[in-house]
Amino acid sequence: MRASFLFGEVFTGLRRNITMTIAMILTTAISLGLFGGGLLVVQMANKTQQIFLDRVEVQIFLTDDISSTDPQCTSDICAGLRSDLESTPSVVSVQYLNRDDAVADATDRVFRDQPELASLVSPDSFPASFKVKLSDPERFGVIDDEFGLRPGVQSVLNQRDLVDRLFSVLAGVRNAAFAVAVVQAIAAVLLIANMVQIAAFTRRTEVGIMRLVGATRWYTQLPFLLEAVVASLIGAALAIAGLFTAKAGFVDSVLGDLYQANILARITTSDVLLVSPVLLVVGVGMATVTSYVTLRLYVRH
Repeated sequence: MRASFLFGEVFTGLRRNITMTIAMILTTAISLGLFGGGLLVVQMANKTQQIFLDRVEVQIFLTDDISSTDPQCTSDICAGLRSDLESTPSVVSVQYLNRDDAVADATDRVFRDQPELASLVSPDSFPASFKVKLSDPERFGVIDDEFGLRPGVQSVLNQRDLVDRLFSVLAGVRNAAFAVAVVQAIAAVLLIANMVQIAAFTRRTEVGIMRLVGATRWYTQLPFLLEAVVASLIGAALAIAGLFTAKAGFVDSVLGDLYQANILARITTSDVLLVSPVLLVVGVGMATVTSYVTLRLYVRH
């Protein structure tokens, strides 16, 4: 009987304040949806970073005298550089590209879809270089420091800088989603507090009678707390459904080409499923804490 009365009060309260309940559900759904989107961006950024770090190389360009006179890297300077690179910790492989190799690499890889530019490439356009593959991406800076000023070295290209720029963009998108989610969460908290106060005010007579006949404070205030929890659960469910819908109907189609080119890591259904419990916990926790604090502050009797 007590349980049926309790749940009856919850649904009665939700029905009485239907407009505010709907507003709270929608605001909670938007804030949790944006928060979940930020979490998905974090997951995508982490997986994308690993993709790029697995492919990133350090390229050491050599001076013109070595490029033009030492195509086989047999001189003391060039051979010494190669030997020192191969003995450096975390270096997986070292590939020497003379000018002809560099032209072939540019023609086949860089200008593969631009034959008009590929036809303009000549051996004098590129210096000889070493392509260095590392097992530890944190060693990129060490290679630059140790070999950047060595005789025969013209410059060092660290592709890690390009990767960092990409992740700064992803971090900006993530931070923007979190910022909007915080604003929406504040609005949701205020709506929850207002809903609890209004619900308690409209049923103040009933609560007073229940207290007179011996009902505990928790028993009379629990329906108000559960109203906020139920509304937040509905909002969290809408947010999760929105993430699945956005992934299937928008994200997959917009980012499909980048997925195929292996430039961005794919947001999978498993990623959304992993985020879903977090949204449920955050939504219920936000509603519970806000309702409890509101009841303690504004409903003292």
